[in-house]
Amino acid sequence: MELNCDLGESFGRYRIGNDLAIIPFIDAANIACGFHAGDVQTIQSTVQLAKDHQVRIGAHPSFPDLQGFGRRKMEFNGSEIYGIVLYQIGALAAFTKVQDTQIHHVKPHGALYNMASQNKTIAKAVAQAVYDFDCNLILYGLANSCLTEAGEELGLQVAHEVFADRTYQPDGTLTPRDEKNAVIHSMEDTLKQVELILNEQTVIATNGTKINLRADTICVHGDTPEALEYVQTLRKLVKQ
Repeated sequence: MELNCDLGESFGRYRIGNDLAIIPFIDAANIACGFHAGDVQTIQSTVQLAKDHQVRIGAHPSFPDLQGFGRRKMEFNGSEIYGIVLYQIGALAAFTKVQDTQIHHVKPHGALYNMASQNKTIAKAVAQAVYDFDCNLILYGLANSCLTEAGEELGLQVAHEVFADRTYQPDGTLTPRDEKNAVIHSMEDTLKQVELILNEQTVIATNGTKINLRADTICVHGDTPEALEYVQTLRKLVKQ
């Protein structure tokens, strides 16, 4: 079971997350491409950091929303979303090329990720951008969602993603962040959720129902205060 984390989300004078401490404990890094976070220096240094630790590099494209950290819903048509995603993959690819490494996967961020999980038009636009850029890239998407389905229909390799630090709704979607129980801040609760995923491929929704899901990769958000503790503990659990 792979452990991935969203990294490279600092911007200018703003420092977000603890990338240097987190990266030794993960298998894959989803690197912000400048639209919700990240700047040219941050992208460059995060690519180098991932390369140094032999961590797989992923593009983490989002809506163009620096003010909202990419977590606000925005209205774009399929063609616009295709271009937004393609542009950001290309930006990261420039840095991986000059550092003699490569992009391994693409994982949308925030509102784009959530909307692509539920909207077939958005999902198809994201998947098509990934496929057209490089059909060998792996598309990371919410387990059992429109996004993973769209990738599979195109013939992309898909990684069904589950979350260590987020709660689930009964339909298998993530609890919206404007609800107080959206993020799990307890190590005990996080371990319970991950152990259930590893052992049974299920999670317990906020209403108490059990959801079956496929799990290929587990995400921890790098911008949460608990991120370092989570990845350290989950690394041991996944190894076991």
